[in-house]
Amino acid sequence: MLVLTRKLGEKIIIGDNIVVKVVEIGRGSIKLGIDAPNDIIIRRHELEEKIQKESINAVGNK
Repeated sequence: MLVLTRKLGEKIIIGDNIVVKVVEIGRGSIKLGIDAPNDIIIRRHELEEKIQKESINAVGNK
């Protein structure tokens, strides 16, 4: 895992076309802005886990 330190307004670039920018820094959290092509799916990790669990349950209930 790559771990980077960024300050407010700083960015990182992933590949040729994904930019992640630190938009706001608060108490215990940060806000990130992500600029990526429309065909790239971006989800919060906890949402992805929920989708996977629901998929497993749906297959198990058939």
